[in-house]
Formats: sequence, C-alpha cells, structure tokens
Amino acid sequence: MANSNLTNAKRAKNDEFYTQYGDIQKEIGAYLEYNGDVFRGKVVYCNCDDPFESNFFRYFALNFNKIGLKQLITTSYKPSPVANTQLSLFGDDKTLTRNHLCASGAKGRPKVTANKFIINEARDIDGDGEFNLKDIAKQLKANKNNEWTPLENDGDFRSDECIKLLKQSDIVITNPPFSLFREYVKQLFDYNKKFVIIGSMNAITYKEIFPLIKNNKMWLGNGFRAGNAYFFTPNAREYASGVLDDKTGLVKFRNCHWFTNLDHGRRHQSLQLMTMKNNLKYSKHKEIQGKKAYDKYDNYNAIEVPFTDSIPSDYDGVMGVPISFLDKYCPEQFEIVKFRHGNDDKDLRLKDGKCPYFRVLIKHKKK
Repeated sequence: MANSNLTNAKRAKNDEFYTQYGDIQKEIGAYLEYNGDVFRGKVVYCNCDDPFESNFFRYFALNFNKIGLKQLITTSYKPSPVANTQLSLFGDDKTLTRNHLCASGAKGRPKVTANKFIINEARDIDGDGEFNLKDIAKQLKANKNNEWTPLENDGDFRSDECIKLLKQSDIVITNPPFSLFREYVKQLFDYNKKFVIIGSMNAITYKEIFPLIKNNKMWLGNGFRAGNAYFFTPNAREYASGVLDDKTGLVKFRNCHWFTNLDHGRRHQSLQLMTMKNNLKYSKHKEIQGKKAYDKYDNYNAIEVPFTDSIPSDYDGVMGVPISFLDKYCPEQFEIVKFRHGNDDKDLRLKDGKCPYFRVLIKHKKK
C-alpha cells in the first residue's frame, strides 16, 4: 500500500503542468471565431485548476462579460504548489482558510485546503474605469455575487462535490492530469458535457479514445502554435536537452494537443492534395518521389501513406496515414475506417514485413 501511494503521489506530482495564457487565448479564440455565441449564457467549469495560479481562471474571469458567460466555476486539487505566483491579489491558501475558520467559529490550527471559486458577476467594482483581476479579488473577498470557499475534500474531479459542480456546468475547459486522461474523458461523456481539454497525442491510440474520434464524438482542437506546447512546472525533473528552458522555467512538448467536441473552423478546411501520379513524380519526400507505386500492406487491402501531404487526391481505396493526420482531419473530406490493425488483428504490416508506427486507416468520402 505504501509503495502504491508513493507511486500515485509521484504520478500526481509529475502531472502538474500549467498552461500559458496566450495558448488558452488562441485556442478559445478559434471557437469564438467559428461561433461568437458558443459560450454565451453558459456555465464554464475548470475542474483541475487552482484559482490562485490558473491561467484558465484568469482568461475566463477577464473575458467573462465579453464572451457572455453565465457563470465560471474553478476548483483545485489539494494545495497549490505555486500559490501567489500569478494571482497574488487573492492572498494565499492559508489566509483563505484562516478567514473561513474565523467566520465559521471553528477552532484549531488552520489547515490548507483545495479551493473553489464561483464567478457570477464581473464588473468594475473599484470605479477606476477598468475591469481587471483587482475587481474580481474585491468581489471575492466581499463575497458579493461571487463565492470563494475551501472545498470539503481534496478537489479530485471524481469526488462527489466536484461531480455536483460538473452537473451544473455546460462546458469543461482545463488541462487535466495526463495519467488520468482516459478516466477524465469517460466522466465527461458520462455526464454529456461539452469540453476543451489538453492531452497527449498518444491518447489517440487508447482503445477508449480512438472510437470517440472515429465516430466524430471528439476531435482535435485548433492546436498550439507551430505544434509546440510550453508549460510551466513547479517540479524539478530531468529533461532531455532543449526541453526545459532554465530561464523561463517552461517545458516544451511537441506531443500535446487540445481535444474537444466544440466545433471550430480549422476542422472543416479540406486538405489540398496532389494526384497519385503527381505525388510519385513531384513529392518532396524521398520515400514517395520516384517510386512506381505506393507500398501496400500485407494484412489489409490498403496503401501506406507515410506523410499526410502525400495522400493522393484521386485514390478511392483505403489508405494508412500517421496519427498526426488527425490534426488535419476534415470530416467532410475523409472517413475514418479503423485504427492500427489489419484483417488478422495484428499491427499493419508491409510486404517486406515492416510495421509502420500506428496508422489510421482512412478513405476519401464520395462526393
């Protein structure tokens, strides 16, 4: 049991990566560009975000009126490891708990807890002509139309009190623990929620996740700039060269993406492709250019297409493409057939016996 708890604690600690404000702004902007009313009158719940440090809280609090939110709910899991690094206007966790204890008449030493913020109103409360986080802080401290209280338990998204808040929400937006991604997504679908969340691209390969993508119940979001996600982490770890920037404390990941069931314009942009003949003649990829034909699989009737931009526009059969294709997937242009396995339920295998890394089998939709 001790080893199990230690493993879980290490896993939880290594899951602490904090999203940059600019990345949130860019992603949410894509949904607003497609549908300016997508958040209007809605309750947004950020259920893996300490309000003291979360840029998700910061973004939605500052844009509360602009995007027409009805309510913003933010909850954290356990005490913040970097409290006051971003939202120091609110004081610290201990101040919150001490005030709460005094107000309730409780005795004893204050205990640091997970927190809950509920924003129902965002306005220029200090009369300086500008709405900002100072106004939010004043409203929270005065408890005017907004709520700031400790959670009864640790703030785990699976807890009864967090599920109760989930039921009240319309759209969940956060960066959940990667190690719990399967369970987190299942909960969202169990409660029929709209969502915009961050996850590893490897999640596409999970047996619980791929069917959702195949059936157009979930898809990739607009994406990070140039495919690079930068997160702040409070945990000192060993990273490969070029991953951690010691000056900024930001960690770079190329295998992260936004997952969502909210529509955005990029999802409906068709790929501009060359014919098979032109690919074989002009492709920029040496694996394609100059070949007489595309390779075929030995255990499935499909051709191997190792690059998304090498998909032939005039091929009517099934094609195996990299999972990175899903970042360009347009449901009006392509149909997803299946994932990874051939007719023998083994990994797709070329005639020479080689098995390309996980492939998504697709075909053009008939016009």
